[in-house]
Amino acid sequence: MFTRHSRERVLAALERRACDRVPVDFGGTVLTGAHVSIVSKLRERLGLGGLRVKVSEPAQMLGEVGEDLAAMLETDIVSLDGPTNVMGFPQENWKPWRTFDGTDVLVPELFNTATAEDGSIYQWACGDRNYSPSMRMPRDGFYFDSIIRQKPIEEDKLDYRDNCEEFTLLTDETLKIWQRNADELYARTNKAIATVFGGTGFGDVFLVPGPFLKNPRGIRDIEEWYISTVSRRDYILNVFDYQADIAIKNIELLYQAVGEKVQLIYICGTDLATQQGLFCSLETYRELYKPFHKRINDWIHRNTKWKTMKHSCGACEPLIGDFIEAGFDALNPVQCSAAGMEPEKLVAKYGKKITFWGGGVDTQKTLPFGRPEEVYEQVKERVKVLGKENGLIFAAVHNIQCGTPIENVLAMFKALREVRVG
Repeated sequence: MFTRHSRERVLAALERRACDRVPVDFGGTVLTGAHVSIVSKLRERLGLGGLRVKVSEPAQMLGEVGEDLAAMLETDIVSLDGPTNVMGFPQENWKPWRTFDGTDVLVPELFNTATAEDGSIYQWACGDRNYSPSMRMPRDGFYFDSIIRQKPIEEDKLDYRDNCEEFTLLTDETLKIWQRNADELYARTNKAIATVFGGTGFGDVFLVPGPFLKNPRGIRDIEEWYISTVSRRDYILNVFDYQADIAIKNIELLYQAVGEKVQLIYICGTDLATQQGLFCSLETYRELYKPFHKRINDWIHRNTKWKTMKHSCGACEPLIGDFIEAGFDALNPVQCSAAGMEPEKLVAKYGKKITFWGGGVDTQKTLPFGRPEEVYEQVKERVKVLGKENGLIFAAVHNIQCGTPIENVLAMFKALREVRVG
């Protein structure tokens, strides 16, 4: 029996069961949304203008997809957020701000910025200017990049616990916020609820520099971190072991707070491939990452009904079998333009074993630089191929970038509407 309930529709795709249509994600995670300027222009084009769009994630400068826009686009997933964002401050007490491309938006009160002589913009962890800035947006840029604040390394004084300062047990106050937010979302919408819960991103180089930490300790330089995965393997293993222990305790607390109101939890965003091949060998993945992914996934699957998702850009096909063995239910962003990631090949080899969360349209070439008719055709083809085994949740290949023509975004949704009605 087919369902027309968004929550059940998403669960059907995650379990690769037949459904009335492919579920759609636009803004349900920090990997499947759009730059705030795109959301603003989309609202204006669809007659929903007049409001400044909130910046839902202040590093990637993602825009909040409001309930009115989500309803018009018939999306199926909504994001459950915790008390703070990736910069370490709460999303509250909104104030006006303007992006370099001239889009008027809203940012949280502690989105504190300063403009340097060269025109670049700096931002601080937790909004606290008493420390060095942790993020920088170059002049005329669209996003904030982490600032490396690595202190000189003294080999004999390295302590893996310094790289674990961000991994702490959730407080009762924090859990109450998670619970309240989950209760409100579950009651207000029938959409599937997805969340990204901090602490499970093993070696995610977006997080390694600690943009949310005022004065980070340990190994915080990205290049040094990658070197350390080889030269200081025991150090990294100790970090991951400590991290996994705290993460499982926190997931248990989180589950006690939100229960089965959540359908999916995004576990790890560590990229393991370039566009041409792996930069992490199979052996390294199996020794350094897979045991911890499996530990987290095993606990979740033993104790909850939640589904889990792994993100890895690039040509990660040689690792997909291991992702499945590690217990991931879904793979994102499904970068079909990368080597070995042809949709037909992925479906034939893995379509019965894992859900493809993404892959719907190329955000590097087709969506930003193609013609609307090219976008339209690619979307319809990707839905047909990637959805062959019922295991597709439609999303673009990563977030839609600033400067993407709105006509192309509209062509994407036009194709989806036509696929929905057959």
